[in-house]
Amino acid sequence: MTRSRRVACSERDPGEGRRRGDRRSWMGVAPSIGVIGAGILGLTAALRFVQAGARVTVIEREDQVGGLVTSFQIGGSHLERFYHHLFRSDRDIQRLIAEVGLADDLIWARPDTSSLYRGRIHSLDSALDVLRFAPLPPAERLRLGACLAYLKLEPNSRRFEGQTAAAWIKRWMGPEVYRVVWGPLLRAKFGDYAEQVAMPWFWSRVHLRSQSLGYVRGGFYRLYQRLGEVLEERGANVVLGTEVHAIRSVGERVSVETSSGDYAFDRLLATTPTRVFMRLAHGLPEQYCHRYDWGDTYGAHMVVLGLKRKLLDGVYWLNIHDADYPFMAVVEHTNYLSPAEYGGLHIVYLGNYLPMSHELFRRPDEEVLGRFVAALRGINPLFHEDWIVESHVFKAPFAQPIVTVEYPTHIPPHETPLPGVYLANMFQVYPEDRGQNYSVRMANRVAAQILAASSGEPSDWKFGGRAQ
Repeated sequence: MTRSRRVACSERDPGEGRRRGDRRSWMGVAPSIGVIGAGILGLTAALRFVQAGARVTVIEREDQVGGLVTSFQIGGSHLERFYHHLFRSDRDIQRLIAEVGLADDLIWARPDTSSLYRGRIHSLDSALDVLRFAPLPPAERLRLGACLAYLKLEPNSRRFEGQTAAAWIKRWMGPEVYRVVWGPLLRAKFGDYAEQVAMPWFWSRVHLRSQSLGYVRGGFYRLYQRLGEVLEERGANVVLGTEVHAIRSVGERVSVETSSGDYAFDRLLATTPTRVFMRLAHGLPEQYCHRYDWGDTYGAHMVVLGLKRKLLDGVYWLNIHDADYPFMAVVEHTNYLSPAEYGGLHIVYLGNYLPMSHELFRRPDEEVLGRFVAALRGINPLFHEDWIVESHVFKAPFAQPIVTVEYPTHIPPHETPLPGVYLANMFQVYPEDRGQNYSVRMANRVAAQILAASSGEPSDWKFGGRAQ
C-alpha cells in the first residue's frame, strides 16, 4: 500500500483483471473507479470492483486501513482502538472473512454481559439472569423477559416505525423497567437525545444480538491487512495518508482533488460520513443538501488500559447504569480472549459516545486518565494505579448516528446528483446499528449498483466465494 503517492490508472493493463478469472468482461476499456475511505465498506466495495475487472484506486486519509476499526499495538499484539466483536447474525462479514481465507481464525465464545446498578454488578445475559435481576420486582422481571422474547422473535421492524424506544418500553415493559434498565443506558449512549431514539433501532439491538460473540484471532487488523493485500495483488492502488479536498463531476468524469495530487475516474464511491461528503462535493443541489445534511452524530471516546491484574471477575461487558461514572461501559477484552494473546496484559476498554463538543474531547489525556482511573475504584475497590502498565486515549468523530423517528426520511440514496458519484456510509444503515457487518452488506449492494451503471447492464452482480 502506498503512502501519499499517486499511481495513474493508465499504468495498468486494462485487460489484466479479465485474464485473471473475472466474472464479467467489459465492452471496451474497463472503467476506472475511485473509492474514498479504506474502512470495511470501502475495502469490500473495492474488492468487488477489482473482481469485476475494473481499475481501482482507494484513497485513505489515515496511514493504515481500517476506518473505525484501525488498530494499535499493545502487549506485542494488534488491538482495535475501539472495541469490536461479531454476532452470529453477522453473516455478511463472516462470508467475507471466509472469502479472504481467515475462516479458521474466526473464534466464537460466550463471555458474560453484566450491569452495574447502584454500585453492585448483576449478570444480565440470559433469560434466567433476567428472572434473577434483583433491582426489579419479580413481576417486572417477567414483563422485561416477555418483551425481550417478543423482540427476538418479531422479524419486522416496520411494526415499530413512528415510535420512540422510550415510549414503547414504558408502555410495554413498564416505567420501572425503563427507569432501572433502559433509561440509564439510553441516556449514557445518546445523552439529551435518549427520549427521541427510534424504536426500530432498539428492536435491532435486541433482535440481532447473540450471546455468542465472534472475533478474528490476532485482531480484525488481520482482516483489513488481508483485504489490502488482495486488492494490491489484483492491481488496485491503495493510497494511504492522503486527504481529499474536493470532488467534482467534470463532463463524463469525476475529479478528485487530494493532498497528493488530482485523480480522475469514471465512477467514484465516497464512504465518508454524509456531512463530510457535503463539504467535499461541489455542485450539489441546495434541496439535496437541505434534506440529507441533517441530524446529529456523536463521536467515540475510548480509554484503553493494559493492566497487570484482572479488573472484573469473569465479566466481559459491563453496562454502567449509575450516572456518576465518566464512561458508559467497561469492556474487559481479556475476559473474552486470553491475556496470553497480549503478552500477559489484561486489556480494559472504557468507552463513551459523546457530542463532539464534549469536554472529554478537549481535555488533556492525563487529566482524562486520572478521572477514569479514580472511577474504577467504585467498580473494583482493590484497583490501584500501579496495576496500569499501558494506557491509551483514542477519539473519533462521526461514530454514532442519532437515530430518531425522522431519521429514515433523511437517509440519502447511494446515487448522488453528481454524475458518476455514489455515497455509502454507516449513516445509511437502518434500522440496524452501525457495524462492520452492515457495512459489508452495503458495500456488496452499492458495488453491484455501480458496476451495473458502468456496464450498462442490469444489476445482477453476485458476490461471494473465495477471493482470487
